[in-house]
Amino acid sequence: MSDDHATGAAPGDSSLGRIETEVALLMRLGEATRRATGSAEHRVLDRAAYVILRHLDAAGPQNVSALAARLNLDGSTVTRQVSALQRDGLIARAPDPADGRGTVISPTPAGLHRMAAVQAARTRLYGDILADWTPTDRDTLATLLSRLNQALDSRTRHR
Repeated sequence: MSDDHATGAAPGDSSLGRIETEVALLMRLGEATRRATGSAEHRVLDRAAYVILRHLDAAGPQNVSALAARLNLDGSTVTRQVSALQRDGLIARAPDPADGRGTVISPTPAGLHRMAAVQAARTRLYGDILADWTPTDRDTLATLLSRLNQALDSRTRHR
């Protein structure tokens, strides 16, 4: 079996090599852009805290195990991150209504405020970066990135 066939690539499909390169570059430049951005709003939350708060805002209160599973992270990693968020007053723990022995976490108003500030700063940044793109091109990019993220998420869940 050829390498192309083993990876699901059609023989001679150079677009997959370009995609791999562009995704690697996107991740590197995204992080470099975050670090280089002068706005303090980008730095009021680290990346992990932002992702946790965004998920809790969208999905509602969760126990740490469910949160770890959804974010594809080790439970001990999420526990450490949640402890730091709680120490900073950005999340709160409450008894789990489904299991009185456990707890669920949810964002506090301060956590939601900080998350919204980071989200607004990031939205403005991408607005500046993509200012010369047409609305159709921006919409196409959003759609394709969503599809890529869904495919990546599906693959990690089925491994």
